[in-house]
Order: sequence, then C-alpha cells, then structure tokens
Amino acid sequence: LVADLIKGQPVEDAIDLLQFTRRSGARELRKLLQSAVANGEQRGGVTVEELVVHRVTVNPGPVLKRYRPRSMGRVNMIRKRTSHISVELKQNQEG
Repeated sequence: LVADLIKGQPVEDAIDLLQFTRRSGARELRKLLQSAVANGEQRGGVTVEELVVHRVTVNPGPVLKRYRPRSMGRVNMIRKRTSHISVELKQNQEG
C-alpha cells in the first residue's frame, strides 16, 4: 500500500509523503528512496528536482521460523517475514 502511494511522484514529494505516513513500511521505504537519490546524485550527476519515482516493487523475502512453547508440550510456529524492495528512479523529461 505504501509503495503505491509514491509511484509516479517527484522524489521530493514522495519523501515528504513518506515522512508523514503512519504505515509501518513508510520509514524503511523513505530510507531506501533517500539512498537511491544519493546514488543518483553521486554516480549520475542528477539533482533531486529532476528525479521521479518510476517503479517500486516489493517482493517476499526469506521467512525466519521461530517456535514458541504452548500448553501440554505443544509448540506454535512464529513466522518472521521479510521482503525485498527495489526502487527505480528516472529523470523527468519535462524539466
């Protein structure tokens, strides 16, 4: 849900939107977006004003399996899910 909010947005607007979104993944997605912008500035020589969020994909990652004891000698499995997030930025053709 959080990834769909920023698709097609200018990078500055997307970072501001993620800053004030109260969903659980917004913080991690904002940090990833800031890292992608820093990489673009360092390697490509582009500025933040020129960049637009082109594509955001969130895929499931490995699942860590943990166990919790229950009554009568039984056990419950706890699945700690992870995800792989990728962000593609492109230069705005208008500006």
